[in-house]
Amino acid sequence: MVLSKQLGQLIAAISGLVIGLSGFINLPAVKVASQELLNWGVVLGAFALGLGFANMLKIHGMKMFRGSGSERAFSLILVGSMLVMVVVGLVQGIQSANYKFLYNSFLVPLDSTIFSLIAFYIASAAYRAFVARNIDAAILLVTAVIVMLGRAPVGELIWSGFPPVTDWILNVPNTAGQRGIMIGAALGAIALSLRILLGIERSYLGRG
Repeated sequence: MVLSKQLGQLIAAISGLVIGLSGFINLPAVKVASQELLNWGVVLGAFALGLGFANMLKIHGMKMFRGSGSERAFSLILVGSMLVMVVVGLVQGIQSANYKFLYNSFLVPLDSTIFSLIAFYIASAAYRAFVARNIDAAILLVTAVIVMLGRAPVGELIWSGFPPVTDWILNVPNTAGQRGIMIGAALGAIALSLRILLGIERSYLGRG
């Protein structure tokens, strides 16, 4: 077990180092090795997708035989739909008329339905966040109201200055905040990469 974890750690460190150096060193050997490792990553991703497919079949298969009435029905619909899409895609191809019919007639409307339901959760979260309990929440409330009025046609009817103020908020403070978040995320990614390369971060190897 210890030897396998050390081997996995060594593979991760070498792979990360080669792929990272390919962005800074213009050597053909490094470029080729980096591209080969990226291709292997695509293959590993395909195997991970297959593993997730098998795991979903296992979990919902158990629910179909041991679950309650509603759980059994939902699991049966999920597994049946998934198998139909997989079989049609493998046999006839993803460009076939039947596959496109299933995709456009079932998956696309379901996606639209889920996103429309998410809008209600967003509205509920916005209502709770916009309660001016302190100065920060009050600034958030005022800014959100100005942006919403600047983007809605009724806002310009109320005051013609809402659209310019909204554009300034989106282009100046919002852009500055987004750049700060992106810089912080990049620094975090660099720190995590260094921890993996140095062997400090080992959570990806599993427990123990």
